[in-house]
Amino acid sequence: MDEPESCEKFVEGHMKILKVFDIAMITSANVEWFKDPLTYVIAAESTETGKMLGGARVQIAGGSLPLPIEKAVKDIDDRIFETVKNYAKEGTGELCGLWNSREIAGMGIGSVHLTRTAVCIAPQLNLKSLFALCAPYTVEMAEKVGFEVTTFLGNNGTFYYPKEDLVATGMLLHNSHNLPTADPYERDEINSIRAQLQQVKVAEGRRGPFDLHLDLEIKNRP
Repeated sequence: MDEPESCEKFVEGHMKILKVFDIAMITSANVEWFKDPLTYVIAAESTETGKMLGGARVQIAGGSLPLPIEKAVKDIDDRIFETVKNYAKEGTGELCGLWNSREIAGMGIGSVHLTRTAVCIAPQLNLKSLFALCAPYTVEMAEKVGFEVTTFLGNNGTFYYPKEDLVATGMLLHNSHNLPTADPYERDEINSIRAQLQQVKVAEGRRGPFDLHLDLEIKNRP
């Protein structure tokens, strides 16, 4: 809510991607969160042009807005409300609205680095757990950073969403602090970033190496 212009750029980029897949009705694409003090945005921007090339949001549960996953699956499985309420007692939220532009496709910005950085900042936001509603191609990366399928919801954790011919998987990271369910490599990467929230590192993508500038210290914490 401190940077409305950045929020506009985020939604503009996100909507372009959703329209390509004809899923512009997706609940995480609404703009109510612009004025939500419990929503934090991670932006992937070009160091040369400043253009926003991707992003993700972490929304904390318990504010005036329901989590996107609550809105998305409530008609399919209303147990989502009680589930979120229970996890909110120790701090929970949702990784949502993740996207990256075609300009950086193949660099791992969306699938790898934005997922990883969202988990990185969870302790700063006092979140022990994190929910996510994943498209099939993001489930594997979510599992690497410690998310597990919410088999107790929907059809063994899956839902037809955002339309009948698409399947989304509900996922939950139970312990964002110690990451006991994360792949050891990912756990080490996340812990190294947490130890130095501002750094430049060489990252590898399918298109070759690139410099990744990280600045993940949250000044206006909840």
